[in-house]
Amino acid sequence: MTYEAEVQFKFDATFTPTYGTSSWTDDDYIPEEHYKITAPAADLNCKQYFKLFEKFMLCVGMDPASIRSAAMSLVFNDCVREEDQRKVCKEYELTMDEDLEKKYQEFMKRDAEWAKMNAHYKENVIDSANGVN
Repeated sequence: MTYEAEVQFKFDATFTPTYGTSSWTDDDYIPEEHYKITAPAADLNCKQYFKLFEKFMLCVGMDPASIRSAAMSLVFNDCVREEDQRKVCKEYELTMDEDLEKKYQEFMKRDAEWAKMNAHYKENVIDSANGVN
C-alpha cells in the first residue's frame, strides 16, 4: 500500500486603492499577493509542522517575536495542566515563576558554600606563601 500526503498553506490578497481617502499611494502596496507553501506530509512530525507553519506566518508578515509568543501560549495557559507545563519546562530548562523563590534559595545556599570554600582556600594559600604550616 502506498500513502502520499501533502500539506498546503495558501494566502491570497488583493489591494484596491481608494484614491483621495488616505495618505497611502498605490506604490505602497502590491496589487496582488499569492503565497502557497506545500510540503510532503506523510512523515512530518509535530515540530516539523510547526516549523512549516512558522515559515507561512513569516511569509504573510507576522513578527518572529509574536510567533514565538503565540507558540508558548499553547503550553503556558490556564487550559494546560501544570504537570504538562512542567514537562516542557524541564525539556527546555525553564523555570516557572512560582519556582523562582526555591531556585533563589538554592543559589544563595550554593553561593554561601562557594564563599566558605574560597575563604578556606585563600587562608591556606596565604599561610603557605608566608611560610606558615
